[in-house]
Amino acid sequence: MNKQKNSERHRARECALQAIYQWQFTQDSPADIELQFHEEYDLSKVDTEYFSEILHQIPKKLTEIDNTIEKALDRPFHDLNPVELAVLRIAVYELLYRQDIPYKVVINEALQITKTFGAQEGFKYVNGVLDTLAKNIRGLEISLQQSKDSAKKSD
Repeated sequence: MNKQKNSERHRARECALQAIYQWQFTQDSPADIELQFHEEYDLSKVDTEYFSEILHQIPKKLTEIDNTIEKALDRPFHDLNPVELAVLRIAVYELLYRQDIPYKVVINEALQITKTFGAQEGFKYVNGVLDTLAKNIRGLEISLQQSKDSAKKSD
């Protein structure tokens, strides 16, 4: 993926975070929220197809996503910061359903977005939860990556 596409995908995640955050509070339909974003924001440098996918798929797959998140929490689900919850929902959606996105990219994007929109130290919590979940969801991918990294170090 080229730099422009990466940048557009990053912006899609940022917009999706804001849209999912809004959806968590208002329970407005994803279609209505998407329409609002298209009317109110300049989405010319956003991967709008990916934004739309995230916004519509997370509510559809919410039970599985939230059940997955809950397995790695050290606090009650309802005590999560709403921004961090939205970030976790996006990242877990990607870990579960977008195998084409490397787990390191999923985690890195989630941390960058949390640093921008979340609480000051929120990224640390998000990182811990996602590290745990990535091992459970993408264990084979992680093992293969670690093997490649070890081979490079021994060269």
